[in-house]
Amino acid sequence: MNAHKRQEIFARLREHMPEPTTELRWTSPFELLTAVLLSAQATDVGVNKACARLFPVANTPEAILELGLEQLKEYIKTIGLYNTKAENLMKTCRMLVERHGGEVPQTRAELEALPGVGRKTANVILNTAFGQPTIAVDTHIFRVCNRTRIAPGKNVVEVEQKLMRHVPREFRQDAHHWLILHGRYTCVARKPRCGSCVIEDLCEYPDKTEVA
Repeated sequence: MNAHKRQEIFARLREHMPEPTTELRWTSPFELLTAVLLSAQATDVGVNKACARLFPVANTPEAILELGLEQLKEYIKTIGLYNTKAENLMKTCRMLVERHGGEVPQTRAELEALPGVGRKTANVILNTAFGQPTIAVDTHIFRVCNRTRIAPGKNVVEVEQKLMRHVPREFRQDAHHWLILHGRYTCVARKPRCGSCVIEDLCEYPDKTEVA
């Protein structure tokens, strides 16, 4: 995979998806943080349904704390691992109120200090809520980058570092969204839909299919 190919790949993804964004529904950095915290091992559809019940009642750290742990669980109990997620969200809300005046911080170190927030979540918040050119690597992006050879790596951190090195600067802000949507709907895990892929001729995956 060379620089010319990468340039053309991202140019085509941009043409195909001019304004990519997360499928999680949010209206504030705190709502996005909450949705991403709840999304581990859960679908965006399921998280959106739970948040549609929760956010009209409590969509700030202060309101979540006032709601209390047991009530919070009632709103998110349809999501997998909801007990652990509820506890982490309560702890996070307490830290946001006590250390950050109820606001979501805008640095990686401060975000990763919050309970339940790892590198991937921090990257999502920095990119999507605050417009920083970070690239969060999830299972979809890890698969796409290794399969296409855009940025092969043995683990998500290695893939992220290669993407930050190799993705042309003009595409870096939206690269995360293009890759995750491509992996979710086209370059799927079991049988990639190579027949309808806009970058099929540039991809270096040796076992391409004719599935559209």
